[in-house]
Amino acid sequence: MKLHEYQSKQLFAQHGIPIPRGRVAMTASEARTIAEELGGRAVIKAQVLVGGRGKAGGIRLAGSPEEAEELATQVLGMRIKELPVRKVLVDEAAEVQTEIYLGVTNDRAARVPVMIASVQGGIEIEEVARKDPERIVRVWVDPFLGLREYQARNLATSMELPRQLWSEFARIASGLFKTFLDADATLAEINPLVITRTGQLLALDGKIVLDDNALYRHPGLADLRDVDEEAASEREARKYGLSYVKLNGDIGCMVNGAGLAMATMDVIKSLGGEPANFLDVGGGAAAEKVAAALQIILADENVRSILLNIFGGITRCDEVARGILMALQGVRREVPMVIRLVGTNEEEGRKILADADLPTAASLNEAARLAIAASQVEAVR
Repeated sequence: MKLHEYQSKQLFAQHGIPIPRGRVAMTASEARTIAEELGGRAVIKAQVLVGGRGKAGGIRLAGSPEEAEELATQVLGMRIKELPVRKVLVDEAAEVQTEIYLGVTNDRAARVPVMIASVQGGIEIEEVARKDPERIVRVWVDPFLGLREYQARNLATSMELPRQLWSEFARIASGLFKTFLDADATLAEINPLVITRTGQLLALDGKIVLDDNALYRHPGLADLRDVDEEAASEREARKYGLSYVKLNGDIGCMVNGAGLAMATMDVIKSLGGEPANFLDVGGGAAAEKVAAALQIILADENVRSILLNIFGGITRCDEVARGILMALQGVRREVPMVIRLVGTNEEEGRKILADADLPTAASLNEAARLAIAASQVEAVR
């Protein structure tokens, strides 16, 4: 789950990171009022959960409250990468001397968080890593000890920051790491962290990505979710407790278990097919959940066939089969379906499906081939 810039910077401020004065406006007149409070000059920033706002015209500098109102009117009417701009952040304009990148994420190979910094801030860190990797410095942080001051100073010296800023930089780096931990984030970054012309450090922009699996521990953060950023199908899936991600293929996938779902998609790809989605229905075989999953898959007009890959461990395959039949009673759109059942009572499950004229497969490879063939037949109709 991504947080907006203003939400991220609010969390930063709670951990002692300096941010510009400013507030969010929902209307152009609110933007003018905020600009007046800030002394006239202000930056109008579209709040959408995509990159490239500046290039799209979603970030504007206003020299007066009247101009802030005019620019906010323009920005609030925009769509950036198909997302509507419903609010703008009106921040105090800063005189920037130097831009720095500072971020924290998880290093899965090292199995600890890593703090990344670069004197080339303001642009995508991936681009810096590709073109100028020596400009990036890293420190790996023990989550039980936290970021130590010497580690922050090592970052500062590696980036050749002015010595008088080392202590302040260390406080900001420590605050960013605490934000990362406290929010159960997978990414927390300040880009850019700027040195102003008066020699102060200031977080001009911020981004936080939260771990969805930890949101139950942060109901206040979960309430910050922006539904505009999600596809309708993903919102519907969350309502039923389904893990769903829409993809660009034509073979719908319904699987019980995230690892098995990934393996199913890999097999489809290896045999020349294209998965239309990742969908994990989890444990159990409740007809309501299966029906919801089918409806979500079928709502995608690109889907030409469906592969159900069910492993019956605690859940019995005959129960899964009955759940599928119950679910299909409420499904209107007809799409070829291939079902692979394996595990407890798999023979009984296959018989139930065979009696209903639903094809089954003994292996995942066979099921994937049948689903791919069915999608190809549908494509030429």
